Amino acid sequence: MLAVLCPGQGSQKPGFLASWLDLTGAESRLRWWSALAGVDLVHLGTAADAEEIKDTARTQPLLVAAALLAGEHLPMYDVSLVAGHSVGELGAAGLAGVLPAEAAIALAGVRGREMAAACALAPTGMSAVLGGDAGEVVAAIERHGLYPANRNGAGQIVAAGALDALAKFADEPPASARILRLAVAGAFHTPYMAPAEQALAAVADGVTVADPARIILSNLDGTPVIHGREMLQRLVQQVTAPVRWDLCMSTLRDLGVTGVIELPPAGTLAGLIKRELKGDGLPEIVTLNTPDDLSAARDLIARHGGPPHAEPR
Repeated sequence: MLAVLCPGQGSQKPGFLASWLDLTGAESRLRWWSALAGVDLVHLGTAADAEEIKDTARTQPLLVAAALLAGEHLPMYDVSLVAGHSVGELGAAGLAGVLPAEAAIALAGVRGREMAAACALAPTGMSAVLGGDAGEVVAAIERHGLYPANRNGAGQIVAAGALDALAKFADEPPASARILRLAVAGAFHTPYMAPAEQALAAVADGVTVADPARIILSNLDGTPVIHGREMLQRLVQQVTAPVRWDLCMSTLRDLGVTGVIELPPAGTLAGLIKRELKGDGLPEIVTLNTPDDLSAARDLIARHGGPPHAEPR
């Protein structure tokens, strides 16, 4: 079984889409999607510096556009499963057939703008907790009035909340754990994002969806979702809910996934999978960063792929 994965915010790199614009129709596609997202995706993917693409309002539609653009050059009919991390889940929903590409891009634009606006309402942030016992780490996070916003597996949990609480947490780290402050605008995937969730819900109510053509995993609990309307509801709820990527990786293992392609900008999710699923259960991985990687990705699909289906068999 083969899985295609869409990375989330923080994976972006300056110029990472430049080589993709050499493909026929790619630039015009991005210009159309730019009109829907309200940002210049061509500029952001080619000429913008690291500071410019760190802006939540710009980064989120850029990442979804990158996943959809690369996915258009793969034989997705032979891909059994898709999943995305945080905003990457919108790209996965597009590749699963739940959302039209245009809807995924438009929702990413709304999501990015509204989450950026929510970040401005209070001084909040996020810190990665590396190592330590997972249960003890979560207990310590909650004891400081913070939220375990991302549980990424491979010994990585992200704490989010008020900046003063994060500072106190850093002074009292859990046993055997190291805390790294993240350069983000606010406390994503926590109740601080409630205004953004409400704004996204108001737009999402008007979106036409379809049931997935292949398995799509939900960040909420790592389970496959078989109804399009439920997936859309989960995409909205995900704005304030923790990202359970650890459970998504457990499902990849349980379903017997043998091949993984991470879409551009690739590397982050591949690294987590290598650390979490190491040993005999490690799938073969291709990181698809440029069109030069397409042949390796297509070969992996040919060897590990199969007919699409929406439920595990």
